[in-house]
Amino acid sequence: MIVNLSEAKAHLSQLVDRAYHGEQIIIAKHGLALIDLVPHKPTGKRKLGQLAGKLTVPDDFLEEDPVINEMFYGNAK
Repeated sequence: MIVNLSEAKAHLSQLVDRAYHGEQIIIAKHGLALIDLVPHKPTGKRKLGQLAGKLTVPDDFLEEDPVINEMFYGNAK
């Protein structure tokens, strides 16, 4: 299926769904094919743990901050 760029803008979500389900979608401008709309295929496996040892979480991470509480709730005196 060849779709003009302006039509693709108006119906992008439908075209993405159709391409995801295997239909070949070509987006053209002035009758000239520009791009193929295809589903994303990951190029490799995700590597877990890349940030291991690089982040530290402070001990008081879950403690409430009185200044922030005052910004949200006002001065409750």
